[in-house]
Amino acid sequence: MKRFIALLPSLLLLLCSCDKANFFPKASGRPYEVLVVMDSVDWQAPHGRALFDALDTDVPMLPQSERSFKISQTEVKNFDRLLNIFRNIIIVNIDRTQFSRTKMKFTRDKYAMDQVVLNINSPSKEEFRQYCVEHRQDIVDFLTKMEMNRLIKELKKENSKVTKQLAQEILNCEMNAPKELQSYKKGKDFLWTSNNTSAGLMSIVMYSFPYEGPQIFTKEYLVHKRDSVMKENIPGEKPNMYMATDTLCSVVKPIVVHGKYAMEMRGLWYMENDCMGGPYVSHHRVDTENNRVVVVEGFVYAPEKMKRGLIRRLEGSLYTLKLPEEQYVVEITPDIEEEQVEPATTGEGK
Repeated sequence: MKRFIALLPSLLLLLCSCDKANFFPKASGRPYEVLVVMDSVDWQAPHGRALFDALDTDVPMLPQSERSFKISQTEVKNFDRLLNIFRNIIIVNIDRTQFSRTKMKFTRDKYAMDQVVLNINSPSKEEFRQYCVEHRQDIVDFLTKMEMNRLIKELKKENSKVTKQLAQEILNCEMNAPKELQSYKKGKDFLWTSNNTSAGLMSIVMYSFPYEGPQIFTKEYLVHKRDSVMKENIPGEKPNMYMATDTLCSVVKPIVVHGKYAMEMRGLWYMENDCMGGPYVSHHRVDTENNRVVVVEGFVYAPEKMKRGLIRRLEGSLYTLKLPEEQYVVEITPDIEEEQVEPATTGEGK
């Protein structure tokens, strides 16, 4: 009995730890849903509209308008344990006595697992408004990256074994593609895998070509290379049909992948002499070990359907590409400062 009493404090501590781990909820909501914590009067005022306008943007380079996020808003007083487990939360704090300048910080898993809470702190409403106007793309990019990171984590656990095996076999690379991609076509330094369905066709294409120097990273060169590879490897039903790039609806920009320079290209593709088409996004990365450029692309064909979820699912998988000399990277590094905060209990509100 005395021995049990002596062990009691340790047992209670262990039980409390287990309870917290077992009952700490998983974040709620669907991908790309955002909850803004801001009183309605402010939400409808110019500074609140500036934040709304920043979030209420289209996904770039889709054939029809599709919003980047589904936006919800709640009063500060209503931000309780029923709402604070939302997956993406933006909390606005405007207080001249606390903040000398406007700044964004984020915390992970504060009220729920796999959650991101973005705090935007500002000394005044006008400065907050100006900040949202000037940094609207930073806000969109941050939330998008956080969703991509969730997908990267999921793909590491569950992915297309067919794509992974063939990527290693043909291009000596590793990649985690959505598990639905089971159909494939192989070519010389070329791989095409897809889910082979008419209800939202998703495809991943991988190919490589010799690296001739940094001057190749132009829109003209990369579009020309894409068109030549696709014409040879993705023909249509008839001899004069093949995949091509809509040059007027394609853009390129430099990005950082796994800490290294890469080029992103996104836009629209179409089938020459046919009526097929849709969005695509690709990464062009230099494999210094083998002096080549490795291209990985996701494209979608889903007529009369929304394409945001499909193309973003493929885009997230592009970041999992691991070149021969690289280590697997578990997430895209955010550009906003992370604040380390102890997770709140499920009963904590605001």
